[in-house]
Amino acid sequence: MAFPGMYRVHRHFEDDRIKDLESTVRESLAKAGLPISKGDSIALTVGSRGIADLELIVRSAVGALRDLGAEPFIIPAMGSHGGGSAEGQEEVLASYGVTEQRVGAPVVSSMDVVEIEAPHLENKVFMDRHAWEADGVLLLNRVKPHTDFHGRTESGLVKMAVIGLGKHRLASEIHSFGIHGLKDLIEPTAQALIATGKIKGGIGVVENAHDKIAVVEVVPADAIIDTDARLLETARRKMPRLPVSDIDVLIIDVMGKDISGSGMDTNIIGRIKIAGETEPDYPNIRSIVVTDLTDASHGNAVGVGLADVITRRLFEKIDVDATNANVVTSSFLERGKIPVIAASDAQALQFALRGAGCGRDVSAARICRIRSTLDLASILVSPSLKAALEGVESVKILPREYPLVTAGGFFAPFPGD
Repeated sequence: MAFPGMYRVHRHFEDDRIKDLESTVRESLAKAGLPISKGDSIALTVGSRGIADLELIVRSAVGALRDLGAEPFIIPAMGSHGGGSAEGQEEVLASYGVTEQRVGAPVVSSMDVVEIEAPHLENKVFMDRHAWEADGVLLLNRVKPHTDFHGRTESGLVKMAVIGLGKHRLASEIHSFGIHGLKDLIEPTAQALIATGKIKGGIGVVENAHDKIAVVEVVPADAIIDTDARLLETARRKMPRLPVSDIDVLIIDVMGKDISGSGMDTNIIGRIKIAGETEPDYPNIRSIVVTDLTDASHGNAVGVGLADVITRRLFEKIDVDATNANVVTSSFLERGKIPVIAASDAQALQFALRGAGCGRDVSAARICRIRSTLDLASILVSPSLKAALEGVESVKILPREYPLVTAGGFFAPFPGD
């Protein structure tokens, strides 16, 4: 099969990143007036997401807490991720550079929890035992649209308080209610946890379209929920999306837990695959090919079921136990299903084109290739999509045509890589 050439497209997104992130974090924490006293042991939550400059943010927060006279320590706050084990979760943080040696505070990883009395809720409530036994907890998380549902608060400080701080027990408890648990139970559960007085405040960060930190806010516990909702709208405005809706084949070079909780961001690909949740209107993609899994995922390929075709290279990196721990806890089994497996990149594209109904006229296929759903500033498009993008504001199309597939059957390196 003769594949069409590809054209590189540069897209302009506002780059409003914070220039001095360390000073911003430290000054924001110092000025927040959190009820933290000298000598207090403070548990700082750190999750499994690939947040921009995570190591620097954590190290800066640790330094600011020490300036207040506190004794901070890190707790992995990531539900069932890392295979649902203390060792696995500590390993996830270490892969992001979050170790005692690098951030200046010990990492205390455990799956032990205590149950919090909340008789007014239909679900049980739990908190990491070490966090509960500390003098206080400081939540840290990125705020962004969720990949499973949409509501007033989605992925941010509220979710960190529940799914993160509650470890595998509370993550499993909430997810056992299906989509109702995510949409309706997380916020009141967070309110119950805040009402204990154990949570002293939160650090919410928002990334821009270049995957750089643009907003840092430190707020006391009673402002966490409203701040989370407000920062979500900010994140939604800053979030990029594909420049066209109608796509025959989307090629994604790599997926992974460090890229998105669902491996690839459902807000970008327009697929959710959760019973009871309406599929997004934008974009309309007929076939999705994914070729690799990030090393930082540690074999957790949750979200692979969102694709139609994967390469054997990706398939052989899947740790079934780690993936099942995440998928089964979430209850969204569709996302753990294995797509069609192709022996090579070229064969994966052939399968996807046929599935998209383009098997007879490949030259006219609307093909788009991205590095990951986190990187949409520079993409590759086929001639038919190039024509559709001509004259579009904030889009620059380079005139040179690049090969899509090499003689060896691999996708050609991304121009500039």
